[in-house]
Amino acid sequence: MTADDSADDRTLDVLGVLGDPVRRRLYRYVAAAPDEVGRDAAAEAAGVSRSLAAFHLDKLAEAGLLTVSFRRLSGRTGPGAGRPAKVYRRSEGEHAVSLPPRAYGDAGLLLAEVLEEAGLDRELQAAARAAGAGAPDAAADDVVEALRARGYQPFWDGGTLRLRNCPFHALATEFPALICGMNLALVEGLAPGEWFPSMDPCPGGCCVSLSKKKTD
Repeated sequence: MTADDSADDRTLDVLGVLGDPVRRRLYRYVAAAPDEVGRDAAAEAAGVSRSLAAFHLDKLAEAGLLTVSFRRLSGRTGPGAGRPAKVYRRSEGEHAVSLPPRAYGDAGLLLAEVLEEAGLDRELQAAARAAGAGAPDAAADDVVEALRARGYQPFWDGGTLRLRNCPFHALATEFPALICGMNLALVEGLAPGEWFPSMDPCPGGCCVSLSKKKTD
C-alpha cells in the first residue's frame, strides 16, 4: 500500500463516520453553529436523546470532524457554578475525496499563483462578480439560501449576516489578497440591491459579511 492509498483510506474512514443519519444531523448542526454547542442543544436539534447525541458527538470528535472543549454553559464561575460541560465545534481540518483521485486543489493553487504574479486581480474580481450576478439563485433574491448552497454557512449576528465557513479557505491562506478580493466580488454579485457586502472577517470563518443598506 502506498502513502497515497493510506491517505485515501484515512479520508474514507473519516467520511464513513457520517454514514449514520443521526450523526449527519448532529454534524450539520454543530458545523453551522457560530459558537460551541453543548450536548443538550445538539440533542434537541437532532431530535434524539442526550445520551445518544453524546455518543455520536464523541464519535465525530474521534474522527477529527469536531473539536472538544469544556466550559460552564451557565456563565457562572466559582463555588456552586457546577462542573464545566463538554462542548463541540467544527474542526478546522478539511476532508475531501474523489474516486479516482483528482487534484483540483493543486490546479487552483497554480492558477492563483499565475493570476497574482500577472497582477490580474481586477480581472478576476470582475469575472467573479459577473459569475455571482449570473447565478440563477441570485436572481431569486434569496441571498441567505444562495450563500448556504455554496457552503458559506451564513448566520445572523445582530443586524449583520456573517459567514461561518470560507469555501476557498486553502487558497485564501496562500493568496489572501487575491482570493479574498475575488470572494468579496462574488458575494457582491450574489447579493445585489439592498445588501452591502464588506470585508469584515468572522473569527475562524469567511472574510466577508453582509448588512442591509440603510434607506433614507
